[in-house]
Order: sequence, then C-alpha cells, then structure tokens
Amino acid sequence: MTTTDERELTAAASQLSTAPLDDSPQSPGPQGGSFGRELMAWARWFWRQLTSMRVALLLLFLLSLGAVPGSLIPQNSVDEIAVNQFRERHETLAPIYDRLELFDVYTSVWFSAIYILLFVSLAGCIIPRSWQFVGQLRARPPHAPRNLTRLPAYTTWETEADGAEVREAAERIFRRRRFRYAVAPAGDGGGAISAEKGYLREAGNLLFHIALFVLLVAFATGNLFRVEGGKLIVEGDGFANTLTQYDDFKDSTFGADLDSFGFTMDDFTATFEKDGPQRGTAREFYADLTWWKGAAGEQHRSRVEVNHPLQIDDTKIFLIGHGYAPVVTVRDGQGDVAFSGPVAFLPQDGNHTSTGAIKVPDYRDENGKKTQIAFQGFFTPTFGGYSKEGMVSQFPGPEYPALFLNAYRGDLGVDSGVPQNVYQLDTERLKQFKDKNGEPLKKALRPGDTFTLPNGAGSLEFERLERWASFQISQQPGNYWALGGSILAVIGLAGSLFIQRRRVWLRTSAGADGRTVVELAGLGRSESARLPEELADLAVALQTDAAPAADTAADAAEGKDKPGGAGDKSGAAGGGSAAAGATSVESEGTSVASEESRSDESEPESGSGTSQSEEPDEPEGPEAKPDEGARA
Repeated sequence: MTTTDERELTAAASQLSTAPLDDSPQSPGPQGGSFGRELMAWARWFWRQLTSMRVALLLLFLLSLGAVPGSLIPQNSVDEIAVNQFRERHETLAPIYDRLELFDVYTSVWFSAIYILLFVSLAGCIIPRSWQFVGQLRARPPHAPRNLTRLPAYTTWETEADGAEVREAAERIFRRRRFRYAVAPAGDGGGAISAEKGYLREAGNLLFHIALFVLLVAFATGNLFRVEGGKLIVEGDGFANTLTQYDDFKDSTFGADLDSFGFTMDDFTATFEKDGPQRGTAREFYADLTWWKGAAGEQHRSRVEVNHPLQIDDTKIFLIGHGYAPVVTVRDGQGDVAFSGPVAFLPQDGNHTSTGAIKVPDYRDENGKKTQIAFQGFFTPTFGGYSKEGMVSQFPGPEYPALFLNAYRGDLGVDSGVPQNVYQLDTERLKQFKDKNGEPLKKALRPGDTFTLPNGAGSLEFERLERWASFQISQQPGNYWALGGSILAVIGLAGSLFIQRRRVWLRTSAGADGRTVVELAGLGRSESARLPEELADLAVALQTDAAPAADTAADAAEGKDKPGGAGDKSGAAGGGSAAAGATSVESEGTSVASEESRSDESEPESGSGTSQSEEPDEPEGPEAKPDEGARA
C-alpha cells in the first residue's frame, strides 16, 4: 500500500467518528517559552485528560463506587434514628465514619468533587462533539480512494451497460435506501459516487452523553431544592404540612415553600406469614389515609404502600416503617391521671422486639410534691422469653403482646430547653424505684395489667395496643427530568450500539475489452458482518436494475481470472445475472497488504476526526494520529 492510499483511507475512516479534534502536541507542555505559554500548555493537557473517555469512565466508576456506602450505611438524610442506633452499636467504627462523611455520603466533599468533575467532563465532551457532528452533517461524503480493492468490503464485475447509466441507477438505489450521496464532478474522478449512511449512530452517541448530563443536572437540582421530613403517626392521629408538625425536617438550600395539605391515618394494616420457612415475612403493609388540600379542602381517601407513595401537588408521602404503640394510663400519687395515650416503641429486630420510654413531666408524688416520672423498657408483640439484653419477641405479629418496664423519678431535663430524643431516656438525673428487697423495680405487663409503684407513688395501666407508621414527606423537583434523561439515555445507547455508520463508493471505468468495469467498496466504523452483506445487496440491486454482469463463462472455462474473483470469502452476490458467478464480495482481503490496510484503517476509529470541506478535492494532509483519550 502506498502512502497516498494510507492517507486516503485514514481520512475516510477518521470522519466516521465525532471525536473532538486534537491538534495539540502530546507532551504536557513545550520545552521552551514563557511561563504563561507553559501554563496554558499544561491547562490544555489537563483539559484533554479531563474530557477524555478513560477519565469519564473512571469518574463514573468512582461515582458508582461512592454510592455503595450510601446504600449500605444508614444516612442522616434518610433515617437519623438508624444512624444514632448505629453509633451506639459501633462506638469505635462510628467516629471513623464521621471523619469520612459516610453518614452523609451524597453531600460529602469527596462525593461532590467526583460529581462536579464528571459534570465538567461531560460538558467538555458534548460541546465539541456536537459541533463536529453538525460539521459532518453539512459536509459532502469524501471522494473515493484511488484503490478501492484495499477497503474491507469490495466487489467488482463487468457489464455491457454504459457507465453513465450505471451511475444513474446507483443514484436511484442510494436514494431509495436513504443513503446520502455525492457525485464526483466531471474531470475529477467523474466516474465515482460516494454514499454514506448511519448518522443516527453518532446522534445516538451524542444523545446518550446529553442524557447523562441531564441526569446529573436533575440530581443536582433535586438535592439543592429538596425539602423532606419524617413523621411518626399513630392510628387515628393526623398531620398538617407545617414545620412544627415534623419529627425531623431538612430544609432546602434556598428555603422551603411547603405545599398546603394535611392527612389523618385512619387505619394501618400489616400481616405476616405464620408458617413455613418464610414465617414472619410481611405479606401486607399499607396505611389508609384521609387527606385534603388547603385549610378546608375536599377530603379524599387513599392507600399508601411501600414504593407506592401518595402525591399531593409536588409533595410525595412515602410509607417507610411501622411498629407498635402501647396505650397506657399513668396516675400520680394523688390518684389523678397524669398521662394517657399511645407511646411509640421502636423496633430493634425483624420480630419487632421494641424499646421505648414513657415520660410524665406533670406528676405529683404521694406527698403532693410536684416531680417528674418516667418508665423505660421493652415491648414484644409475641413474647418469647428473656435474653441478656431483655425481652425477646419470636414473631412480628401481636400474638402475645407483653410490656416490660422499669420506673424512675427525678428530673427528666425537659425544662432545660435542650432538645432530647422522645424515644430514649437519660437516667443521669433520675432515681430508680426499688422494691421491698432493695432491687430495681420492674414488671412485665399484659394488656389490662397495672404496674403499681411502691408507697402510693402512683401506677401505670397497660390498656390496649395500637399501631404506628412512619412517613417521609418529600418535595423534590427534578424527578421528571431524571426520568426523561434515563429514557433518552437508553434510546441513545441503543442507537449507538445497533446502528452502524458506513460509507460506500461506486466507480465505473472502461475496460480493455470495451465493457464497463463496476467497482463497489464499503468501509464501516467497526468490523461488522453486515457491511459485506449490505454491499452484496447493493450489487445485486444494481445488477438487476441497470448493470447486469457480462457473460464470462467462456473466460472462466479457459481459466482466466475475473476482476474481483480471487480470494472470495463471503460468497457470490447472487441473484439474476450474478448466476454466472461474476460478482463476489471480499470481507477479509486477498493479501497481506490488505490486512495491513485494515490495521491502518482501524487506527482512527478511536481517534479524532477531520471535518470534510465542501470542496470536491480529494482528502490530503498528514495521517491522523489516534488520541488515546478521545471518546469512542
């Protein structure tokens, strides 16, 4: 293969990619020059690396890897109670996680840095590739190389038809098959036609990158403007969407604008498998709500299930957990009711062994002195005995509910102004009740039982059992943008994977025997078995329409070579006038030189492309060197 042939094939193949041009040197900076020029050279080198394919894939991998701890480790943005429980169970590991920001992965410095770098990398890739693609759409298909036999797919035959008639028929076929084509001007290879197809491949590639960019923007917008909070509601209780109603609340970066609505939880249902290997597995898990919009809006009934939230305007209400709330009545030393109502106990295992605290700040002892009292303990929906930690439940359903409590009195700290967890009890300033033997006072209760405190200090009655459910109320813009970006990404990826970009050249010339020699060759962006097949279909269509193969059976009997007949590895084009065996398509080449040609042609596939001008001159210029960092 000559140097000219190599340049022509390199120019033709390089234009099958929309990778940005790289006309800068490969070295990080020049050997000499001013400090400013060297700094600019380093900046250009850094920008090329950041917008390269390998760096983008690395950043995407790091982003996916960084999301793993966000899925495995409890997050403050999702469940602060679970984070606090994790801290209590892992006193050594929790401080390390705090330093690494693993309890706040998605707002951490390192995750944000990866995210921003990927954002910039995609933006720096999309813009030049888009301009490159627009330039290719406006450019004419490149002229045919001088030696078409060097292309990966090639066929030739002789015909009695005139060359002009063959080219006219070829134009009709290209139009019918939606090829974009250009006819070489007279006097400049006027016997050749260049055609190309498969631009949707590059459009799909760009669409995929743009969709990823939209996903990143939607994710960032959702985090900047997201407003969410949690609320635990017992059956029969309600909620109004105001700041004071939330158990925990996270405002957006730019302030909250809450939708006006409210709801009550009429009923909660949770059933579990009672037999077999899946005993204890939840079968039903839903809450029936009555909700309204505004101060006095029309009431509606809806059912909220896991992964099926209730949406009111821009706010979604998710069901995220459930448990039990024993209903207790506490009487003080004077016989008056100091507290009455349900108290939520938080589950600690899959069988809903739960812990909780009952705090009574308004209490008078047996002497009428104002003090404070509290109870702390365990609740089991199905009592299964005791362990070192306390009571144990053996089934999550309320088959045999039991409440185990200790009693304290003193200062609960609720008047200090310091916020505290309503589900936990700080016993530092409390004194535990003792029994007549001087042991800590404790009692196991069934519904209907009463826990009587010594010396007429009061009592606690376990009346009945209620259920509670926890809801996450979330207002997050950008969800529909994220959905649209995901759909576009799938469409773009499918287009870039299943559509092949290819070019076809046809050339007619006068043979030595006066017949017209037709040459048809194709070049694809990547190796594909479809290119030789498509070229064979074009050859058959052209032979059928206007250029039937000449009868060379006599020549074949004499053992003379036919043009294109040697080295056939893909079979005859077939059909009609091809019965004489005059047409064949070569998909692998016939010599070592052809193999070298394909290795040279494959180089620019991952490299930078060169734009095709409107001028009909044949492509010239030095070989395009592949940029290892260019996007495929």
